[in-house]
Amino acid sequence: MAAAMVAASALFAAGCATGGQTDTPPPAAPHQQQSTFNQADVAFAQGMVPHHRQAIEMADQVPSRTTNPAVVGLADRIRAAQQPEIDQLSGWLAAWGAAGSGGHEGHAPAGQPDQGHGEHGQAGQSGDGMGHDMAGMMSAEDMRALEQARGPAFDEMWLRMMIEHHRGAVDMAATELRDGRNPEAKAMAQRITDSQRAEIDEMTALLGR
Repeated sequence: MAAAMVAASALFAAGCATGGQTDTPPPAAPHQQQSTFNQADVAFAQGMVPHHRQAIEMADQVPSRTTNPAVVGLADRIRAAQQPEIDQLSGWLAAWGAAGSGGHEGHAPAGQPDQGHGEHGQAGQSGDGMGHDMAGMMSAEDMRALEQARGPAFDEMWLRMMIEHHRGAVDMAATELRDGRNPEAKAMAQRITDSQRAEIDEMTALLGR
């Protein structure tokens, strides 16, 4: 009898040790989210980095060319918002094994982007959203004209150019929202859409004064 009770107790203990286990996998680690991306995510990051850089270049021209507080304040906000996004986008490209957007070095990972998993190899230049044809980008001539303007003339030129620039960013973000796979990149695209549409409305109102 004692031996039977010991055996029963052992079986009960074994059942308790295994009964709480489930087949539910642990939550994905944050770095695993970064491993899920496709060509649209790469193109978005490679295109938005130089696009943001030009916006910051335009914002940097403001303090020495106008005293309009509305324009100065808007330029400060653009700079404060877009530099951290440049840093984040550049970090994603590094994590994805994709080169940055500097000229001919823009590459996308090889493999099958539609599966959403980046590979270690690299393919040829994507060309998506690159160069002077990028949506909303100012030409060298536009930038030189802006540099030469002062006062109210600068304000009007800067606002009109930045509206066009922002519209280009919204278009690029729409492509990412439609075609991208990486959840963090898509979240940034939504933030860009919301913030830059609001700034377009603000700048349009300033032009109407």
